[in-house]
Amino acid sequence: MAGGFFIAIGLLLGIAFGIYVGQISLGMMAGFLIGCGVALLIWVIDRARKDES
Repeated sequence: MAGGFFIAIGLLLGIAFGIYVGQISLGMMAGFLIGCGVALLIWVIDRARKDES
């Protein structure tokens, strides 16, 4: 699976949330970190599935 999609969505949602609370940079960084975390989780799961085969 492609984890880059989740990084991009995390950035966009983080920016939107940052605009809402008045802290655009903080929202962007939080969205980026959450997106990277999801992408990393997907990578670990895919790696474990590949090792089982």
